[in-house]
Amino acid sequence: MDRRTAILETAQSQGRVTVDRLAAQFGVSAHTIRRDLNALCEEAKLRRLHGGAEFIDGSANMPYAARAILNLEAKQAIATTVAKMVFDGATVFISIGTTPAIVARALLAKEGLTVITNNLNAAMTLSENATCRIILPGGEMRLPDRDFLNAAAIGLFDAYRADFGIFGVGGIDEDGSLLDFHAPEVAAREAIRRNSRRAVLVADHTKFGRRAAAVGGRLDEQDLVVLDSRPQPPFAALLPPIAARLVIADQERPR
Repeated sequence: MDRRTAILETAQSQGRVTVDRLAAQFGVSAHTIRRDLNALCEEAKLRRLHGGAEFIDGSANMPYAARAILNLEAKQAIATTVAKMVFDGATVFISIGTTPAIVARALLAKEGLTVITNNLNAAMTLSENATCRIILPGGEMRLPDRDFLNAAAIGLFDAYRADFGIFGVGGIDEDGSLLDFHAPEVAAREAIRRNSRRAVLVADHTKFGRRAAAVGGRLDEQDLVVLDSRPQPPFAALLPPIAARLVIADQERPR
């Protein structure tokens, strides 16, 4: 077992770990342990705390503020790539989540978009462009994420046909199943997919192997999959069947 796997198992069993104790346990420097913890946090397996880190419960998502800055450069690369595909005047669905919200920022230069979204963060960003038409569902807003996950949101996506449906996912399982943390998240995502002329899944590499309880949809069902980088085995085996529909952010184009 390598050191990072052992650190992760220790954090899972104890709830949280400290740099000093891990350095003593493994006989390495505090700097080395901090590097290990940072890597595990970037993979969304641990959450950084002062002097250490805590285990992330796979049955619950990270707080929105923490997710918003996690792998930010990777998400921005994905957003830039997706924005190049969207034409002026397009009708666009945008789902909940931090990566779709960052895609919204990249779409600000587009003219005349019609945006249907249950992501208030995306809507507020695009409201800076007065040529955008923005359509939101009603009902109670979920905090602190500032999104809508109710029957009105799902019904909204079923009431329109979009040129592009841009959506994220909580996790991707080894068999290619798409995972989220709550069943309504899956229902909204699937409504976007089935009502889009081009369904675009946006995901950074940390989503591969990330656990979440609700399941719906598969990687190979999407019209386009935009990643920041190729995942490591065993998840790399999921990519060859979708090679013609796969884009690695600003490095490759679908054939």
